[in-house]
Amino acid sequence: MKFSVLLAPTLKESPSEAEVVSHKLLMRAGMIRKVAAGIYTFLPLGYNVIKKIERIVREEMGRAGAQEILMPVLQPADLWRITGRWDQFGPEMMRMADRNGREFALGPTAEEMITDLVKNEVKSYRQLPLTLYQIQVKFRDEIRPRFGLMRGREFIMKDAYSFNRTVEEMQQSYSDMYDAYSRIFSRCGLDYRAVDAATGLIGGKVSQEFMVLAESGESTILYCESCNYAASDEVATAPLAEPSTEAIKQSELVGTPGQKSVEQVATFLNIPEDKIVKTLIYKYGASELAGILVRGDRDVNDEKLSVALGTADFHLLAGAEWQEYPELIRGFVGPVGINSVRLIADKEISVMQNFVVGANRPDAHLINVNVGEDFQVEEWADIKTIKAGDKCPACGGALLSAKGIEVGQIFQLGTKYSAAMEAMYIDEDGALKPYIMGTYGIGISRTAAAAI
Repeated sequence: MKFSVLLAPTLKESPSEAEVVSHKLLMRAGMIRKVAAGIYTFLPLGYNVIKKIERIVREEMGRAGAQEILMPVLQPADLWRITGRWDQFGPEMMRMADRNGREFALGPTAEEMITDLVKNEVKSYRQLPLTLYQIQVKFRDEIRPRFGLMRGREFIMKDAYSFNRTVEEMQQSYSDMYDAYSRIFSRCGLDYRAVDAATGLIGGKVSQEFMVLAESGESTILYCESCNYAASDEVATAPLAEPSTEAIKQSELVGTPGQKSVEQVATFLNIPEDKIVKTLIYKYGASELAGILVRGDRDVNDEKLSVALGTADFHLLAGAEWQEYPELIRGFVGPVGINSVRLIADKEISVMQNFVVGANRPDAHLINVNVGEDFQVEEWADIKTIKAGDKCPACGGALLSAKGIEVGQIFQLGTKYSAAMEAMYIDEDGALKPYIMGTYGIGISRTAAAAI
């Protein structure tokens, strides 16, 4: 083909909505064009980049022993209902019904689809281990699609799935994929780091993300220079401080007229923000409420909270929603005497004494409040976001932070899907056993953006 007829419509100026370097340069170089928020067309130069990344991925997947297939984008709701994820996935899943009223989703991932396939085709231990993968378009209805290819509603993904006989065999498949991912991202010329990560709605107990280090990244990595600890802020932990040695005091009601925020209350009472426990009201599921307790200077971690609540479908109570619950006084909610919500407290509060909380009445707070004395906590969880300066959970050193772009993630699933879907194989002794599974994803289009 002649360069003179190449469709490469370059731009002199960056589009106004382009915020990060990759989005600006992809648009200016004539590689992509926007169709709608989070949806892009790849023009010849951009698609050529995608094909190069796919070639590298296919070569390394083949080297790792994986076989390529292609499954439908349209996935029946019935499969997702078997595992419970149809309701768990929330509004991020794009759903539809056909002319006969049967429900489908535009696949955001494909664990149910692949498990159903293998369940019907792989019966014997002699056919295992088996790893299958596809390169396919995925869909997630992001609440805030932005940064071009970084966070889109339609994106190209490589998703692989391993089926094994034992946990040890699955761990070997996981290790093989870890090595394959390392080769892929090295061949793409990326400065990356593998970090411990949340399993989220995919499931399993062990997961790692591959992060490209970049200031424009949306993800935050916490790492320790004194040891090898590294984790995304979605799962990073820190050891609890030593329990307070203060003598327990009697709680007391104090007036705090108009002082609603942590900063305002701390200034008004002349105390540090870490002596306050804030109660944040979340709505989840159909119409249930949860009061989430965290230290005043902390932020709630959404990924950890989804684990504690058992759903990703939740949001902070906002706007007119407060009017539905007149017993909850906005800006002055606290855990003492509150009966209408499910209380979940961050573990850090268990070592605090004589702290300040909302008094559940207008313009008032309670001081010198203590767990066990003034209120009870039945659910404890790690729900706070760890930040730079917190202690490393491995060695006690100070954690540092960096920004990263997630380009891949690998999971040890165990039997989450095979057990739910009764996907079994016959072992050497003739017994039926569920497959031990792993799943492994790479964002092909995101990798292109991360390289830029």
